[in-house]
Amino acid sequence: MKRRVLAWGGLLAAMGIFATPLIPEVIAQIAPPTESKGVAAKLIGTIPLAPEISGIDNRQLRMRVVTLAPGGVFAVHSHADRPSVEYVLKGQATEYIGDTSKTYNEGDSVLAGKNTVHWWRNDGTEPAIFVAVDVFNPPK
Repeated sequence: MKRRVLAWGGLLAAMGIFATPLIPEVIAQIAPPTESKGVAAKLIGTIPLAPEISGIDNRQLRMRVVTLAPGGVFAVHSHADRPSVEYVLKGQATEYIGDTSKTYNEGDSVLAGKNTVHWWRNDGTEPAIFVAVDVFNPPK
């Protein structure tokens, strides 16, 4: 009986019946995109921080609604100079950091500090909508 179960399990696995998560070796082979595709951002508002906090120069506290279309990607980017807090309002998207990935769903939050270098992909069938708040340093 045990051999039959193993045989059927092997056959089903060979046929792709069992879904397997991406393993680090596979993720490491996915080249991070250098250009975004299917991304739209609507600025909700900004507050200049220099009048609010001394020594913060040209920084703004910025809020946006960011939409990642199905099949879309946010290109690889760093938060070294732009800490961010995001909330997944609708849909889901997968974040890639190095050789790891994590899928975020509606209601999840994402924190990106100075050591965060990541990219995103929406493999779903509906747009992923984020409310994104960051400390932004606009070009002068």
